[in-house]
This record gives sequence, structure tokens and C-alpha cells, in this order.
Amino acid sequence: MGRVAGVLVAGGRSSRMGTSKAHLEWHGSTLLRRTAGIVARGVDGPVVVVRAPGQELPALPAGVEVAEDAREGRGPLQGIAAGLAHMRERADACFVSSVDVPLLHPLFVRRVVGALDDGTDVVLPEAQGHRHPLAAVYRTTLLGEIEALIAADRLKPAFLFERCRVKRLGDADLLGDRGLAAADPGLASLMNLNEPADYAAARARPAPSVAIERFGVLRPPGARAPLAARAATLAGAAAAADLQLNGHVVAALNGDRISSDPEAPLAEGDTVLFMSADSGG
Repeated sequence: MGRVAGVLVAGGRSSRMGTSKAHLEWHGSTLLRRTAGIVARGVDGPVVVVRAPGQELPALPAGVEVAEDAREGRGPLQGIAAGLAHMRERADACFVSSVDVPLLHPLFVRRVVGALDDGTDVVLPEAQGHRHPLAAVYRTTLLGEIEALIAADRLKPAFLFERCRVKRLGDADLLGDRGLAAADPGLASLMNLNEPADYAAARARPAPSVAIERFGVLRPPGARAPLAARAATLAGAAAAADLQLNGHVVAALNGDRISSDPEAPLAEGDTVLFMSADSGG
């Protein structure tokens, strides 16, 4: 399969939202910050955000790169092309996402990425009655085809799908992954925010359900079972455990990712292990 990077198409200002979707608040973070962190957990390569010309972006996680779209308002193919061009020397394919998918789960990203094989150019979810070209995997070798379509003003992703080898994943294909079926049975990963009402409804949902473990000196006397909590960020999980991410406390996410970034996004089913940075646990 080769290395897979992440591409986030930020877009410009949303007339319906009154601001760029990238800047919308999400549990003390932003939609862009959250989506970038979630995509990074699902790919094994770097992550790049494609912004509109001159677009200001909110703070991004360390290591996330920025590329600029050639022109604003030309649709998703333009942003996909910019992302593939940025990554073509370092990745064989890219998982491409919009930024307005706050319920995206890392296991969804991994399921789509994992479906890429030698006979496929695009892995395209076709779920819940819709195609999702901004939740798909594209080989970087498609850049020439995409640039030719843009030059011909054939800007719909459907024109690209007519020219390449597409593997389509329906609801049953996606939910055939047991982990994803448990964490996101309704495929909320595909829910984007097009209207203020969509944002309000999504923001009103409970934060992800996570398990919190405290190790060593951080474990309260008598505490044995993990603490069940709802938290969308590492800061939220720390607050639920009466801890502060002040440089003396770090976290291991699902046993491997070490972080003290308060805005690091959490997803349904995550386990967060807090430990003392001073004592090594």
C-alpha cells in the first residue's frame, strides 16, 4: 500500500456560517485543530492543511504543514490537487478530508486507508446514500489527471472517478470493521456541517466516552477501575480526573501516543493514561 499522508481541505469563508468553518469552536479547540489531530491518528505519513489564498488558519498541532490552494472557489478537486502536489514526493496516497467533520473517528480513517490496494486509485465511501469525495483516499499519481480536469473546467470529482480505478465502500463495507462498528455504528464520521443548525446540533452532542487511568503518584488511594468520562480533548480528560496538564503530567493515548497537548483530540472508546512526567510514572 505504501505510505499514506493526510490532506485537509480548509476552504475559505463560509457564507452560511458567517466565518471560516476551520475556526468554529469545538470543546475548547477548533474544528480544524480537531480534524487535523484525528486524521493524523489514522495515517502513517504527514498531514497538510490546504488553505484558500491568504486564508488565516487557527493554531495547528506541531508537525502539521500548510499548503495554499491556487484559486479559491473552484471546488474540492482544486484543494485535492494542492494536497497531492504537496505530498507526492513523500507519500503514495493521501486520505483527504474536509475540516467540518468533528465526529470523524480515527478508526474510520484507518478503515478507508486499509482498503487501498495495488488495483485501486481511489477508495471512495458511498455511504448513507451519498458519495464522500472528501472522506476518501487518492493516490498521488492521480495529480496529472486532476490537473487536466481542472484545466478543462471539469471540476466535479465524478469526472475523476470516470478516469480511474475506484473501490467503493458502502455502509456494510465500512461497518465490517468491528472496531469502527463499535465506536461509530451510525457512521457519524461522515456528518459534515453545512448550516448553523448542523453545527449547533453537533456541538450539543455529548463528548466522546473515554476511559481514564491514573498511574503511580497520580492514582487516588483506593482507585482500581478506570474512570469513565466524556471528553473531546486531553484537557477535558485531565479536568475530569482533577489533573492539570502543567508540564508535570503527560498522557499516553491508547497505550502508545505520549502527549501533553491540551487540545489533542479524543475519540469514542479512547483510553487515556495519565502519569507524572517528573517521576516517569
